[in-house]
Amino acid sequence: MLALSPRTVLLPIDFQEGFFSPRMPPLGGSAFERQGLALIAAWRAKGWPILHVRHDSAEPGSCFRPGDPGNTLRPGFSPAEGEALVTKSVNSAFLNTDLDLRLKRLGADAVLAFGISTDMCVSTTVRTGNNLGWRMIVAADACAAFEQKDLDGTILPAAEIHRFHLATLRNEFATVADSTTILAAMESLPRTSRA
Repeated sequence: MLALSPRTVLLPIDFQEGFFSPRMPPLGGSAFERQGLALIAAWRAKGWPILHVRHDSAEPGSCFRPGDPGNTLRPGFSPAEGEALVTKSVNSAFLNTDLDLRLKRLGADAVLAFGISTDMCVSTTVRTGNNLGWRMIVAADACAAFEQKDLDGTILPAAEIHRFHLATLRNEFATVADSTTILAAMESLPRTSRA
């Protein structure tokens, strides 16, 4: 069952320009950014907490290194006033960051995650969060994955990778729902004022 409250923290993960570079394989899906922006707008309208995540690579030559254009957050995904940015250098937003501490200070009762990519940073963050005791929720249609080759070189479609990883997360680590369900669950819940 999907349970939200004004203490459910929204966690947009790695909406960065580098993922849309011609050097990257195509991302599956076309509406995931729009769904993510709708969730951010709804959280802001309610005054609920948002913590943004950005990948700051330490790898030489990476387009996600600070200062590289690929590190930049996509339009609409930058923190607004009063919203914090958590920077990471590995897949999980909980490892070597202050995300867990920030959630505790906010009095969070759940974390609703979405972003790029379903099978990498979203999945790893959700799994780690669950292992740390957080109630994790994934906005399925606000995530996307890349196509990949399997062990024999066959191309695995992005949509299938996305679907399989959401199934695994739902079966063990998180509640998984689409943005329409999430937005409907928010409707009757109270607005809060940010201190």
